[in-house]
This record gives sequence, C-alpha cells and structure tokens, in this order.
Amino acid sequence: MRLERRDWLMFGLGPTELIIILIIALVIFGPSRLPKVGQSVGQALKAFRDSTDKVQEEVQKSIDQADAKPESSTPPKE
Repeated sequence: MRLERRDWLMFGLGPTELIIILIIALVIFGPSRLPKVGQSVGQALKAFRDSTDKVQEEVQKSIDQADAKPESSTPPKE
C-alpha cells in the first residue's frame, strides 16, 4: 500500500516545514527553555482533549436519553 502525500502530512505541514518551525522555536526560546515550552504545550493539549471528550460524552448521553424516552406522536384520547 502506497502512502499518498496527504496521508503523512501533519496539519498540512510536511517534514521540511516542521523542521523550520522547530529551528525557529529553538532560536526564540533557546535550548534551555524549549523542553519547558514543549511540556506546557503538551499539558495544554491534554487538557483540551480531556475537555472535548467530556463534552462529547455529555452530548452522547443526552442523545441516548432522548432516544430512550418514548415520544407519543398522537395526543392522549379522552
């Protein structure tokens, strides 16, 4: 199976662009602060992922509850 270009691109960036971004980050933050910056970015991404997972669970729970409730399409007879 041959991988196409779009299959290995990350966020639309190829390996050359990623290397350039890493070099710029290294110049801006310096080698001593770069690990701390990376750790902070990783923690922020984890927190974002956790919060989106919670939202998805709540939405799915609401959908499941709405599907479980029997809806009467006809008015009650008197």
